[in-house]
Amino acid sequence: MANNIEVKNLLEAGVHFGHLTRKWNPNMAPYIYMERNGIHVINLYKTAAKLEEAKEALKKIAASGRKILFVATKKQAKDIVADKVAKVNMPYITERWPGGMLTNFVTIRKAVKKMTAIDRMKKDGTFNTLSKKERLQVDRLREKLEKNLGSIADMTRLPGAIFIVDTMREHIAVKEAQKLNIPIFAMVDTNSDPRPIDFVIPSNDDAGKSIDIILAEVTSAVAEGLAERKADRLAEKETAAEAPATKEAPATKEAPATKEAPAAKETTEVKPQEVATVATPEATEKSAAPDDLTKIEGIGPKTAEALQANGILTYADLARASAENVKTTLTEASPRLAHLEPASWPKQAQMAADGKWDELKEWQDKVKGGIEEDSEE
Repeated sequence: MANNIEVKNLLEAGVHFGHLTRKWNPNMAPYIYMERNGIHVINLYKTAAKLEEAKEALKKIAASGRKILFVATKKQAKDIVADKVAKVNMPYITERWPGGMLTNFVTIRKAVKKMTAIDRMKKDGTFNTLSKKERLQVDRLREKLEKNLGSIADMTRLPGAIFIVDTMREHIAVKEAQKLNIPIFAMVDTNSDPRPIDFVIPSNDDAGKSIDIILAEVTSAVAEGLAERKADRLAEKETAAEAPATKEAPATKEAPATKEAPAAKETTEVKPQEVATVATPEATEKSAAPDDLTKIEGIGPKTAEALQANGILTYADLARASAENVKTTLTEASPRLAHLEPASWPKQAQMAADGKWDELKEWQDKVKGGIEEDSEE
């Protein structure tokens, strides 16, 4: 019954209207219900089923903590996407798709860091030392970056999925996501090719009402996933707070056993010595809680998981490892990580292990932020 109500809502929003029959893509035939007055009509029952499938997948991705990038640069979709996606705190592109947004993500991040560098200049007073002409140039650059990349400022690594409105218009985004094996969700009209899309939502991608109702359903699923993640984190914190109390109980039970016989005393005296000899600095570091390796420039959540799965748990572990060994470890862990260049990771990890966070931040801004390179140009 809920599915029928959903189909009725889709019908009222005009989701079923396709393109002219002469402009159709034959690969969309399974999703077309009929032809009327020279226009293809989309089967809304299949739209509803595909929409539910996409919502479930997006919910899981959001619950895992990964970002979902929304792309819609056509005029009638811009405001809708910006409004609804901003509410769930996800990145979006509504001005134009910058070439290499995904395949050359490091360069895009440099441009985003320029914005933070300019903001820092305005806070510490450096901006006021510039000439009037230079201040105008910096302000114009800041406005341009904010317009094109401001909505992705919080996206520090590649997204877990990409949602597209009108795959024909955003064909470059589709190709980049395909190249990096990023799951693609999309509203696909009758004139588009659904084959490159992982989660097809057959629907009218031109009408504002149609885009609005699909985006509303999708963002609600993302919001549910984020709420689940928040609840899971709270549960983990509660269990972590209770854990110390449960660990203290076994220690009190061992005390009477040491008083039974001299032999038992000798064994208990030897064991601490054995433990002391084994408890080297390396062992104590690995036994401690793992560090947040994502604070190292170039390391994302997946990369951190791969490193920790191979015994690199702390900053000190990473500082001792050679870049060649780290590269080999990542390549063996996943082909998707083979493109990473860990040459600077041990150096950054050493600064983090020594607690030199200000020095590390300064190094990351200069070397990875592109500030020095731009000044030279």
